[in-house]
Amino acid sequence: MPRKKNEEEPKDTIVSLVKLLADERDIDEEEVFQAIESGLVAAYRREFGGNKQDIKSVSAEIDRETGEIYVYKLAEVVDDVVDDANEISIEAAKELGYEDVEVGDEIEIGIDVEDLGRLAASAAKNAINQKLRDAESLKIEKEFSGKIGEITSGTIVRKDARNVYVNIGRAEAIVKHDGQIRNNRNEHYDQDRIMKFLVMGVEEANGRPSVVLSRTDARLVTKLFELEVPEIKAGDVIIRSVAREAGSRTKVAVYSKDPDIDAKGSCVGQRGQRVQQIMNELAEEKIDIVDWKEDPALFISEALQPAKVSRVDTEITTNENGEVERYAKVIVPDQQFSLAIGKSGQNVRLAARLTGFKIDIKKESDESVEASKALIDDFTVVDDESGKEE
Repeated sequence: MPRKKNEEEPKDTIVSLVKLLADERDIDEEEVFQAIESGLVAAYRREFGGNKQDIKSVSAEIDRETGEIYVYKLAEVVDDVVDDANEISIEAAKELGYEDVEVGDEIEIGIDVEDLGRLAASAAKNAINQKLRDAESLKIEKEFSGKIGEITSGTIVRKDARNVYVNIGRAEAIVKHDGQIRNNRNEHYDQDRIMKFLVMGVEEANGRPSVVLSRTDARLVTKLFELEVPEIKAGDVIIRSVAREAGSRTKVAVYSKDPDIDAKGSCVGQRGQRVQQIMNELAEEKIDIVDWKEDPALFISEALQPAKVSRVDTEITTNENGEVERYAKVIVPDQQFSLAIGKSGQNVRLAARLTGFKIDIKKESDESVEASKALIDDFTVVDDESGKEE
């Protein structure tokens, strides 16, 4: 069917503008054209719909080559027109070129709008802006959804009572309350400060995707070591486990696949420079690097450093629910007991999380008393049995 184009149209800019934006922002041209067409329909309905005319069906089309704009409505062919907005007489339809039309048919009628140029420009601008926002949001969501668990740098924009807002390039991200280090006086979220974060995920906020970041996740420590230690990046040194109390202390267990490479030494660096760099990034959070051992007793001894351990007895059982329980009794010299436990129990708590064992620490003197008592009890039982009358 023939369509009537509007006489006043912004021909020279729409196609070139769409192509330019599509190239610059990596957006599909067709999606932009369709968005503008939808915008034109919405703009026309706002201007000429409502109480003035209840137009049932309006469409718009932009010629992809010339940029010419067509706006048209569907009208029912009738003998006597009652609804000007949605009906057309058969005589008028034939004058428009629909020679074989019959009563009851629906035809497309070009809409002549005096200020279509203004409407078109406004609709195009709004549609393009919305499409750019949608496309940018989609790109952010796709990009950062694939970077969960990775590290990123960002600049602090502002903070409020609960959240810290960070500029990470194309997006503004958020550090929630539980992702902030709050128990370290060296950790400051000052405006314009550049910091490293772990990407936790992407959430919807105010109709836009928001990248959620963290400074407290234990994986941030792992990623910082990967950046700082070439042997880890190359795969020669492996981080086997990390236990962290963010802002205070972290224990990292490392292992070397190459017997000629000292895993712990590689992570510490010459004169401690590598680990110090990481500690600086984490507001001087203390980091203990220990050697991972396949033998649980040896690993637990390593994990309890800087305390010296005399003996470790381990036991692995399965409870009635089928869950594996790992228990370790650790004997330490009396003078090492406080060091093994750590301030507020932190050292043994981190060692337990690092190794996966429940750790019970005892002093050598207490162990000797218990052993002596057990021995005495055994002798008492034997003596009682031997003193029985026959």
